[in-house]
Amino acid sequence: MTNRHRVAVLVLPGVLALEFGTATQIFSTDPHYELTVCAESGPGPVPGSGFAITVTAGLDALDDADTVIISGYENLDAVPSAGFLAALRATHARGARLVSICTGAFVLAAAGLLDGRPATTHWRQAEQLRRRYPRVKVLPNQLYVDDGDILTSAGVTAGIDLCLHLIRTDLGAAAANTHARDLVAPPRRRGGQAQFIEQFRPEASGDELAPLREWMLDNLADPLTVDDLAERAHMSRRTLIRRFREETGTTPIAWLTDARIDRARELLEASDAPVEQVGRLTGFGAPASLRAAFHRHLGTSPQEYRTLFRHKAEPTQT
Repeated sequence: MTNRHRVAVLVLPGVLALEFGTATQIFSTDPHYELTVCAESGPGPVPGSGFAITVTAGLDALDDADTVIISGYENLDAVPSAGFLAALRATHARGARLVSICTGAFVLAAAGLLDGRPATTHWRQAEQLRRRYPRVKVLPNQLYVDDGDILTSAGVTAGIDLCLHLIRTDLGAAAANTHARDLVAPPRRRGGQAQFIEQFRPEASGDELAPLREWMLDNLADPLTVDDLAERAHMSRRTLIRRFREETGTTPIAWLTDARIDRARELLEASDAPVEQVGRLTGFGAPASLRAAFHRHLGTSPQEYRTLFRHKAEPTQT
């Protein structure tokens, strides 16, 4: 087949196996794409996390690549060389599409290519990306971000979602759906759907209001207001809001909402409680309110979340 779309998968030392495998498996099996695995060091072995990859090309493979995919890697403190970053900038300047999976976004940011642009990475590293590169508009909850010529994604399954999105963009929905069936993956998850992070409520940096937060967790079903919380803490409304933000980085009501979402997720994953009961137990009340909160925070419905994430024991086969 002529005029195949050229994909270069760029690997760094400490490359993560699943992120690397995602890109290479999807694009190496499609006859519309021509895949090259490359590294700054040129042909030869590149150490990964517990394995090594034998690459076939150096950075010169970027010269004629239509799409460059940067796999996630382990040591985020290892900044690529100036020559490596310059090659990425030149590749982008001539019009190639740049894609990162998981922590590969740190490489794009180091090259200055994400300055002023929206991007995402794995939720565990999102705050580190924001601190290290404050000009990047980090969207920590999104599965992937398509900003035209630069696309970024979260962890392994989000990398699959993004690769399928690329195929859908290049070849259409039928081709993407065929790949999804081969991978036994959902045919389409929107990039704006939230990453299912461990918990929404932020960790506190102070403990003066720790007893209040514990009390809030024990009383999520109650219709709590800022005035209720201020009275409980023996503070004025203004003082409570100020000190709560100092300790958690957010407001009492926002923290309460996040805690309710966390509890609702636990109930949906681990119990058979109907959605109506989950809403009552977590203080959201009517199912419509719970659904609205889930769509706002997670980009999905409570029932869809339960289907994806609850873990029930399979019946014993006899």
